[in-house]
Amino acid sequence: MRIARLDHLVLTVRDIQRTATFYGEVLGMEHILFGEGRRHALAFGEQKINLHEHGHEFDPKAARPTPGSADLCFVSAVPPEDTLTRLRDTDTPIEQGPIPRTGALGPITSIYIRDPDHNLIEIAHYPPT
Repeated sequence: MRIARLDHLVLTVRDIQRTATFYGEVLGMEHILFGEGRRHALAFGEQKINLHEHGHEFDPKAARPTPGSADLCFVSAVPPEDTLTRLRDTDTPIEQGPIPRTGALGPITSIYIRDPDHNLIEIAHYPPT
């Protein structure tokens, strides 16, 4: 077997609508419904994040689904200066950054924020080649 890419991941959250609003307004993700309108996800690029409400998760699920336990890194198509402008425009507190880091493909510049459940969200940008 050889894994080609990540298709989706699951975030357990306290409030699906609050989470969807944050990821939509701040990060530009699309809130979608699936599974006969009973399931929620955030779509971006060729991936999605399925949202499970804490205490009402869908089976199968993680052994201990917990809001606020994720540490996620998203790659931005815009430079860090544009990301900073967006974060300031949406009154999103910046935890750290911009700071240099190393991503899966090499050097990146990262900015860290927290979502409504206090998951750590890294917004990374690869320099132009």
